[in-house]
Amino acid sequence: MTYILAIDQGTTSSRSITFDGELRPVATAQQEFRQIFPTSGWVEHDPEEIWASVLATSRKAMDKVGGADKINAIGITNQRETTLLWDRETGKPLHNAIVWQDRRTADTCARLRGDGLEETIRARTGLLLDPYFSATKLAWLLDNVEGARALAEAGKLAFGTIDTFLIWRLTGGRVHATDATNAARTMLYDIRHSEWDTDICKTLNIPMSLLPEVRDCAADFGVTDKALFGVEIPILGVAGDQQAATIGQACFKPGMMKSTYGTGCFALLNTGTDMVTSENRLLTTIAYRLNGQTTYALEGSIFIAGAAVQWLRDGLGVIENAGDTGTMARAADPGHEVILVPAFTGLGAPYWDAECRGAIFGITRATGPNEMARAALQAVGFQTRDLLTAMQADWSGGSTATLRDGATTATLRVDGGMAASDYAMGFLADITGAPVDRPRVLETTALGAAWLAGMQAGIYPGPDEFAKSWALESRFEPTLPTDESDRLYDLWRDAVRRTLGPLGAKG
Repeated sequence: MTYILAIDQGTTSSRSITFDGELRPVATAQQEFRQIFPTSGWVEHDPEEIWASVLATSRKAMDKVGGADKINAIGITNQRETTLLWDRETGKPLHNAIVWQDRRTADTCARLRGDGLEETIRARTGLLLDPYFSATKLAWLLDNVEGARALAEAGKLAFGTIDTFLIWRLTGGRVHATDATNAARTMLYDIRHSEWDTDICKTLNIPMSLLPEVRDCAADFGVTDKALFGVEIPILGVAGDQQAATIGQACFKPGMMKSTYGTGCFALLNTGTDMVTSENRLLTTIAYRLNGQTTYALEGSIFIAGAAVQWLRDGLGVIENAGDTGTMARAADPGHEVILVPAFTGLGAPYWDAECRGAIFGITRATGPNEMARAALQAVGFQTRDLLTAMQADWSGGSTATLRDGATTATLRVDGGMAASDYAMGFLADITGAPVDRPRVLETTALGAAWLAGMQAGIYPGPDEFAKSWALESRFEPTLPTDESDRLYDLWRDAVRRTLGPLGAKG
């Protein structure tokens, strides 16, 4: 039998999934690890705990299919932007990993913005100047960990995102490399010229010797140390989690879009070989790089999606199970309109307002759990329409399906835990005016990593044939009249405007 191991290293847990020769998931192992909060706004992970969880789940997933000697290749997908620094000789991290959610470098970003550097950084990296990305986290480690800068300048340290750290450990320190999608999230990588940017590194006082080699998503990343699994296994595919999901959804043509609905939502729109600069505060990023050819994407981030349902359950106690929200939403009073703006940690794209906070509009004494459940699910659809509208304003090529306000997208494919909600996906189709496709395999992130490795190994087909294997589980067609959809969306936009007002600290 032929098997590919996909390592899916996430923010709260590590999973390993074995896929067979037909790209079917056949064995899974998962392990959570600690979230470390040293102070308000700081989020860290213990790299050794991440490494231990990856080793344990990999071994379990391989054992379930007969052992490591049955694995033909490994693919890796990972939480993006999370930043590590380790000793090249010992392989030991100098500090906990600084997680993508961490905001400790907000003042650094404000200073750089004040120095007029944001436009240069956007033009070269496609990213906004924000502590979300790796660059200022790395600078913080060099400036605040005792002895780090001297060791770095002596060439004794290595920097990496989680994928790079795992490759280093898996290969016994023989390979220091990343892929183009993870490099694109560091705010140090020129995505137009496919190279580390010496000017940005100089501005942040980051020695170039720290940086890994950047390879295609499907490439040779070395072989595992025999001591780990008893055999050497080639590592042949790497991509950041959202890009891996885009690949797993077979969004290979310009105009195709995927939205992943978990705690938050990340939407990527394939723009082909065109590096589209956003005028609506979206991110320009690399969707994937295969055979030396870079494909770009526009990305929008929604901070709160499924987390709003968790808040109803754990914070307010108005629902018992997240899965009940669809039934509750259908039972809500159709004449009682409640709008929830879930800005619990600010609003993401296209607003990028970290200071505003959430609000609920339209509540009366008759408002109950059903209306709140409907508002939480509808908020996901409203926010997605915000993203699609912004994306179309930035890019208008190669599309066919019309959104309610004239924006277009050829395909909207969904995945993630919240995509299982028929009500949420039906409303998403209604409010955007676009068909919403839910695939048969929802483990699209791991699927993307497995396909990259398997394709490089010559086991799985190329992009065109792989795209033909994508299987639809459900399609949700728009059924709401356009004027009614627009009316609801106007209520949302008014609610957001009010949220960005005085109570949102905007004045």
